[in-house]
Amino acid sequence: MHAVGLKTLKNKLSEYVRLAANGETVLVTDRDRVVTELVPPRAERSPLLSDVMLADAVRKGWITPAVPTSDEPPPRHPVMPFDELMRDLKRDREDR
Repeated sequence: MHAVGLKTLKNKLSEYVRLAANGETVLVTDRDRVVTELVPPRAERSPLLSDVMLADAVRKGWITPAVPTSDEPPPRHPVMPFDELMRDLKRDREDR
């Protein structure tokens, strides 16, 4: 465990963040009073920020995850008939 004052933390932030990322706890002090802690991320936390933000929004009730109505995927609706798609593709390739 490490302790660091605010001024030193400001000047060497990368170093202390690296310590926390490697499993150390860093106590941040202001006039010898602990004001916060830098701790390593929990093992179950996703390394992707988007996953963390999404999970937090669900936890706070800002969004509700979709509930599947069945185990089958939704029905597929083709954008256009296959023949029309092939004609468009051929037309695009003729321009080359």
